[in-house]
Amino acid sequence: MTRGPTIVRVAPGGGERGIKCCCCRCCECFNLGYLTSQHGLIKLAEAMLGGLCQSLLVKYGMSEAGTLGSAFHGFLTTASACLLTTALLIACYECLFNAVACFLYLSASSYMGVAVNLYLYPQYAVISMYSAYPAMTAVYIVPTQEATPVTEC
Repeated sequence: MTRGPTIVRVAPGGGERGIKCCCCRCCECFNLGYLTSQHGLIKLAEAMLGGLCQSLLVKYGMSEAGTLGSAFHGFLTTASACLLTTALLIACYECLFNAVACFLYLSASSYMGVAVNLYLYPQYAVISMYSAYPAMTAVYIVPTQEATPVTEC
């Protein structure tokens, strides 16, 4: 019994992965073509919003960390971990991460919202030009806009 010819099929766009060096492609684990897709653009937006949250936390929230307590530290940890992982996943996309990040952002945002309204709003109502309250309010609202899970993988 003889075996027929073997057909090898190359997936479309397979040559687009990685970084093109002089005569070959390097780092093929990076899929830079992904960034131009709908999911890639959403991931880039997630990274920018995560960076915005983290910068607001560091600039305006560090002085109020003692007042906000563990809500501040929990949100900063969540924002830092998700921003780092989002930066890594811009190259290789995983749906499971998005579900976990969505849950973490929503739970941290809820906790931060309660702490901000409970501890910072009274100071905002009394102290003129108290900038920590609006900044921390933005911090817990922005992730609820970005933490909507993508249904397509």
